[in-house]
Amino acid sequence: MEILNLPKGSKIHFIGIGGVSMSSLAEICLANGYLVSGSDINETKLTSKLRENGAIIYIGQKAENINSPDAVVYTAAISNDNPEFIAAKETGVPFVERSVFLGELMKIYAENCCISGTHGKTTTTAMVALVMLEAGIDPTILVGGEVKELSSNYKIGSNNMLVTESCEYVESFLKFYPKSAIINNIEEDHLDYFKDLEHIKLSFRKFAELIPSSGIIIANGQDENVKDTLKGLNNVKYFGIDGDFDYKACNLKYNSFGFGEYDLYKDNEFLTHITLNVPGEHNVLNSLGAAAICHCHGCDVTSIVKGLNTFKGTGRRFEYIGKNNGADIFDDYAHHPTEIKTTLKACRNYGNKNVIAIFQPHTYTRTKALFNEFLEAFDDANELILTDIYAAREKDTGVISSKMLADALKIKGINVKYIKTFDEIVEYLNKKASPDDLIITIGAGDVYKISSRLYQDA
Repeated sequence: MEILNLPKGSKIHFIGIGGVSMSSLAEICLANGYLVSGSDINETKLTSKLRENGAIIYIGQKAENINSPDAVVYTAAISNDNPEFIAAKETGVPFVERSVFLGELMKIYAENCCISGTHGKTTTTAMVALVMLEAGIDPTILVGGEVKELSSNYKIGSNNMLVTESCEYVESFLKFYPKSAIINNIEEDHLDYFKDLEHIKLSFRKFAELIPSSGIIIANGQDENVKDTLKGLNNVKYFGIDGDFDYKACNLKYNSFGFGEYDLYKDNEFLTHITLNVPGEHNVLNSLGAAAICHCHGCDVTSIVKGLNTFKGTGRRFEYIGKNNGADIFDDYAHHPTEIKTTLKACRNYGNKNVIAIFQPHTYTRTKALFNEFLEAFDDANELILTDIYAAREKDTGVISSKMLADALKIKGINVKYIKTFDEIVEYLNKKASPDDLIITIGAGDVYKISSRLYQDA
């Protein structure tokens, strides 16, 4: 295999190598005979693993890290004034953004299965991967979170099938070469890039049109935005709960932990019975999309049943952390109002406990653009704690803050506290936690550190 027309033994340098996606791309290069180097701001479990596998890792980003590479890959999170970014551009070697590089990798595989949607990409990708592994397909897998069953966020398989999460942000997925895809849902998000919902739908339409007529699109038939976006395409099969769908869940019920089970039908004919080990209706829908695309790729129903039943969640997706003073502690990556509502609904159905949510808003742009939607997202929390907005790639202009969101939620009647520091939140919950409580940290930033500390303090 050749990447970017570079022979094996060529050196590829990754700026921002410690990210979930970048690290997995680097691992694929290592596994296929390339020399890999890379840099990141902090040492992580992912950079340590890369070093163990033979990569040269630099902590800190400096111009001297660019040491005669044959190609350079960078993540969109790297700013144009980054000294390593500037030095890399001056080399004159192939210099490509992460999503473009992933698109180049896709050319190697006979089949590319891309999992997209505003929500649920990581979970659905993991579900598809586990079913295909059960069916003996041996896919190469790229997931946006650690899959417990793989003990990793990736797996190097054969060159026959690549299963990958496909993000719409900055229209990254338009650089891919999908031959089949799932579209879970379409909502307003990433409004620092997209103008509005119509712009987002247009982007998903372009993505869907990348899939050849001989390929298959598996789409959520319960989502009106998805149906409107895909109107007129002939290679779409829809999934949903009951109703008139190509693949559907019937006789759905939940156990005391909110884990669903249902009868899977295709074209109104019974296929099999599915039992899940993850909670919530959203995971029923995720599993339906996974079951449908795997069935279209020839996976037998026994593999579908076993693969979905094996799945117990990915890192930071309703992840059980442990206990503190008898309270169950969870962590979840939810950062969009719809995701938060879904997560808290799952909490409400988990053992009938008092739900204490700690939310760290993710980016000023999202918090401002979806402010009114956030006001409707926390009804299933008995108590809500807000901490400061995680800035990510943005600067604080003073236009929006967590304190403003907390004040508006109080007016709405939500039992909410604004607590600025993680230390204060941990101290408060160490005193308050009891066996009747379910404590969950929510957000795409570093709020998970609170749940980790609560468990460590127990």
